[in-house]
Amino acid sequence: MGEHPILELENVDTYYGSIQALYGINIKIQKDELVCLLGGNASGKSTVLKTILGVCKPKKGTVRLEGERIDGKPTKYIISKGIAIVPENRRIFPRLTVFENLEMGAYLRTDTDQVKKDIDEMLGLFPQLKDRINQPGITLSGGEQQMLAMARALLANPKILLMDEPSMGLSPALVDQQFELIQKVNQQGTTVFVVEQNANMALSIADRGYVLQTGSIVLTETAENLLNNEMMQKAYLGGST
Repeated sequence: MGEHPILELENVDTYYGSIQALYGINIKIQKDELVCLLGGNASGKSTVLKTILGVCKPKKGTVRLEGERIDGKPTKYIISKGIAIVPENRRIFPRLTVFENLEMGAYLRTDTDQVKKDIDEMLGLFPQLKDRINQPGITLSGGEQQMLAMARALLANPKILLMDEPSMGLSPALVDQQFELIQKVNQQGTTVFVVEQNANMALSIADRGYVLQTGSIVLTETAENLLNNEMMQKAYLGGST
């Protein structure tokens, strides 16, 4: 009791110039939770992530990481404080090898010996990467690139891992695999915030979910309750069951 949430957005309004993109956003994520943010195209999901990372500065409201106010801080500072992101479409370094990509994930760390152990741990978690350790990132499949992006982000030892549309561009079989891996990463002790259009998949592994429409949160519930919510079934889950 008394611990701060890992991440908290409180009454956040974000604008692009004179156009308001987010309206009074309230999100709270506790340590070890797996929380999803759901919504369609242009709902504001990416703006939420940009606001957390300091790319967009909220005009109103606060963003806190473990109780420390981070809205208004530079992105580099925010990342150094313990937020890592697996960006949309992976965005690995295509000409660097798998090993070099992993090293880039730990570039802010100074505990060199532990980094080596953590790289070995990542290769245990993602064995397909171990088989391709000296290959350039560009030679990996889409699913393998997603694994590499996840492993690279985890090597920053983040307090919270943000995932932006992890299912995008992947086949259904690979989507299942990715979400199993996300769940495994969470179960091993990393707090995860997944931003995703695929509501069924995200809710199947999440503890709780928030639903965003046109810049406002319209639902927040446990994942189980959202899966059974009539509005969710009609709008996001392919009809009633």
